[in-house]
Amino acid sequence: MRNKVRTLREKMNLTQAELGKLAGVSRQAINAIETGKFDPSIRLAYSLSKIFSKTIEEVFDFEDD
Repeated sequence: MRNKVRTLREKMNLTQAELGKLAGVSRQAINAIETGKFDPSIRLAYSLSKIFSKTIEEVFDFEDD
């Protein structure tokens, strides 16, 4: 699964730690999502999409690789 978390985070001028705090997860979790090492739960994906004022589909690409 690909995502736009890093791009959207940078557009909002947030650090990974700041985004993690807003989403209720660690900086390491945000880093793992951004680098594709971790796929977030649907709850976390929803939370991130709301922080970015986007739909889940706009933030995460669920297409098969």
